[in-house]
Amino acid sequence: MQNARHIFGVFADYLGQYFKTRLAYRADFFGDLVSNLVYELINLVFIIVVFQHVPLLKDWTRDEIIFIYGFFLIPYALFSMFFSFWDFNERYIIRGEMDRILTRPLHNLAQVCLESMAPDRIFGVISGLIIMGYAAFKLDLSFHWYDPLVFVVLVIGGALIYAGVYTAIAAISFFSDSRTGIAPMIWNIQQYGRYPVDVYNKVIRFVLTYILPFAFVGVYPAAYFLRKETWYTYAAFTPVMGVIFFGIGLAVWNWGVRKYRGAGS
Repeated sequence: MQNARHIFGVFADYLGQYFKTRLAYRADFFGDLVSNLVYELINLVFIIVVFQHVPLLKDWTRDEIIFIYGFFLIPYALFSMFFSFWDFNERYIIRGEMDRILTRPLHNLAQVCLESMAPDRIFGVISGLIIMGYAAFKLDLSFHWYDPLVFVVLVIGGALIYAGVYTAIAAISFFSDSRTGIAPMIWNIQQYGRYPVDVYNKVIRFVLTYILPFAFVGVYPAAYFLRKETWYTYAAFTPVMGVIFFGIGLAVWNWGVRKYRGAGS
């Protein structure tokens, strides 16, 4: 309990410093917010344009796809707030910042997450909720009293899947000093999770379900709220997959830290 309080205290300090730094350049801060919003709107427009020519996508309607996309944005936004590892290899391995991290008492992964924190990504959650709300209104969806709790559990499960996958990918840097990594490729693969998996062939469905389980951050949990009973079992396994893959990512990370020998010659 005391250790948890310490971590939350450090988190509050980092959060305060983050906003002091970012708001020192307000135009840049709000420019990033606008660019993120525009990017999400472009993806939404793409879906709308596709359905101008294709009325159904494997029995999924346009508004159902839009609902899935909205849900997809939320766990990703929560993940990217704390696990922005895109420059991990360059910053912590090539430049030797990991040596500094390992001299401090707080767990090394927690420190990296705090230093990579991007609270402005919370606007991705707001965008996702707005998109989901629009689609739910168009679909005339009804919800049970316990659905908000289910929603929170599924979102946390999806965020943990992201965290586990990208933590494991970042840990690969401990074994290699290459400036290029596979994170961009994985990022492209994760985009498939915002579409129904039954539109893909069996190999892709297997990969998106069991190898890189990005179907659990989009279509599977969203299918629960869309009342697609075929996918209920998969939706229920979303938090389980989140715990499993985050555990795997943490294990790979700890293994990599033990193998790390520093940036010196």
